[in-house]
Amino acid sequence: MAESRLVACPNCGKNALWTLENAWRPFCSERCKLIDLGAWASERYRVPVIEDKDELESNDTDAAPPPATK
Repeated sequence: MAESRLVACPNCGKNALWTLENAWRPFCSERCKLIDLGAWASERYRVPVIEDKDELESNDTDAAPPPATK
């Protein structure tokens, strides 16, 4: 039989059981899970994007040429 494993809740830091019985794992409660979801929804958490200079230059050349003037 597998042992119960305790993990720290990512929101509040309390110990939470990492078992199938804990429907909110890795969080300790539904409240902590919803707080984390709200942070993502309000864009407090963001995945960093590193723009590649070469990719930006290639996108500029793919753009349509400016209209001809008379």
